[in-house]
This record gives sequence, structure tokens and C-alpha cells, in this order.
Amino acid sequence: MEGFGKMITRSRAPLRLGFAGGGTDVSPYSDLYGGMVLNATINMFAYATIVQRDDKKIIINSIDRQCKMEYQCGEHLELNGNMDLIKAVYNSVVNKFKKRPLSFELTTYVDVPPGSGLGSSSTLVVAILGAFSEWLGLPLGEYELAHLAFEIERKDVGISGGKQDQYAASFGGFNFIEFFNNDRVIVNPLRIKREIINELQFSILLYYTGSSRLSSKIIEAQIRNVTTKKQKSIEAMHKLKEQSLMMKEAILKSRLDDIGEIFDFGWQYKKKMADEITNPLIDEIYEAAKKAGATGGKISGAGGGGFMMLYCPKNTRYKVIDALRKFGGDFRSYEFTKQGLESWKI
Repeated sequence: MEGFGKMITRSRAPLRLGFAGGGTDVSPYSDLYGGMVLNATINMFAYATIVQRDDKKIIINSIDRQCKMEYQCGEHLELNGNMDLIKAVYNSVVNKFKKRPLSFELTTYVDVPPGSGLGSSSTLVVAILGAFSEWLGLPLGEYELAHLAFEIERKDVGISGGKQDQYAASFGGFNFIEFFNNDRVIVNPLRIKREIINELQFSILLYYTGSSRLSSKIIEAQIRNVTTKKQKSIEAMHKLKEQSLMMKEAILKSRLDDIGEIFDFGWQYKKKMADEITNPLIDEIYEAAKKAGATGGKISGAGGGGFMMLYCPKNTRYKVIDALRKFGGDFRSYEFTKQGLESWKI
């Protein structure tokens, strides 16, 4: 068996649910106006496992994507549209830290499909970086690792998107995250009573619409709207920033009855950020959920499909589950987690 008897390095990083402010973490908006996001990590993960080799080969095995590639080890792997994120992490590690080729087998797996809206691609980059950091003893704390993950995905590979996912995966838990110009980020961990977290878990349904989308396309439209000073989009993003402050106060002060309305407030404005954020199916699901008793909700992530979050106060969750059966998606159980990126050797 490959790797038998050799040291194995593993890591896992949690995916996140975006409660408020999503989109304000994307440049140029965050550079010009500052961004604010509230998110929380859940018990769905991106995993990475590294086994050192001594045959001058690099093997990359993406289990969930059913893709396995083999390369001769070198200081740079060409980015050609095939598993570029994974190769870009290797290139960055060699270029910034080791200055020599490495030989290994890397196996990755993510608990949800790409385009789900839970930050899976950014979280995978964090997990892979975490595995390399553990294996090679790299000097990376939570902030440094999240920032490097952001640079790899956004700058080295050129995938459009924000900064919140990398910091959520690195830190874990409920966080209120602030974004400034020059890629400066401050993570404020929130201290929330256990019973409030339990109630949020009970009240927020996670519904998979079954359709995944390319978030980068939606975000590119959003970036264009800010760059061309499209006032409707910019005003909507200001409102989403306001929503993140409202959500933080409601959660910290245990005002659970306000949370559904705050979700709804944000969703109405998020739809104005770019045309591709919603579609007739999403609108129909949302309206059916509200008729059944949900007080608010949103698409998780950039929009266009993937997971929806629906806030169902009191005991309305059961009626909402029943009302959405006809749409053919499915509900996923989850728990909020405190821990961010974890890595270990065996």
C-alpha cells in the first residue's frame, strides 16, 4: 500500500456559513469603503493528506473530483486549468519557503461539491497549506496562512472572490471580520452563549438546491458594478455592511426573533449587487419557505445556487421542510464548530 510505514501528515479545515455582509469582502469595494462580514464554521470539512515520497515524483489525487495526476518533481508545476489551485499551493510553498523541489503524494477531499456556496475552494487551499505547514514546519500562524491562501487563489491562480472564506477556515468559530485596503484584515471572534448557538443550529435550515454555480462569474459582475460606479450595486453593498452590524448585535444580545428579518433585509439588498445572484427557482423556494413560516434567509456564498440558509423560528422548521419537498433539493444536518484549521502527523 502506498505510504505504508511512512509518516502521514493530515489536515482539515472547516467550511463556513455566511450570516451577513457577504460580498463586502471583495476588492475593490473593501479597499474603497471597508468591508464587514459575520460568518461561522460548521462540521463539514476540506481534507488534505501528504505522504513523503523518495522517487522524485509528485502525485496529486483529488478523491471527490475523481482526478489523479502524476508529475516529475520540479520547483514549479505549470498552471494549465487542471487542478491549478493545488499546484499553485505547491509552487508558493517551494518559492517562498523551501527553494527546492519536493516529492510527495497529496490526497484531497471536500465534504461538499464545488460551487456549493460554503467556501469550499478557499477552504481546500487552507487545508492543503495547513498540511504543508505541518509537514515542513513552516512559520505560519492563522493570519499569515489565511493571507497566503488568499494570495494563492486570487492572485496566483486569478480566481475572483473575497477574503472571508480563508480567514473563517483558518480561525474557526463565529467571527465578525473586518476588511480594509491593502488586504488588511481583522478577525474578531464572537463570544456567544452555548444555548444561543444551539438555538441557531435548530432554527437555521441548510437546504441544498442541487444546482451549483461558478461563484467567480457572479463576483466578476459584482466587481464590474463597483468599478464602473454602478450606484444601485454600491448602495446595496453599503446596506449589507449595515446588515453585518445588525446581525452581530442580535446574536450577541440574544435577540433571536430579529435574526430572520435581518437575513431577509440582507437578501433583498444582496440581489441588487449583481443580476446573477438569484434566479426564478431560488425565488420560488424562498417564497415557499416564507409562506410556511420562515422569517428570512439567503443563498450561502456568492449566489446563483448551491446551499440556502432559511431561518425558521419557534417550531416552523417542520412546516418549511414539508413545503420544500416538491423542489427536489435536500436538507443537510450540520453543527457549528469552534475549531479552525487543524493539522497533525501520524
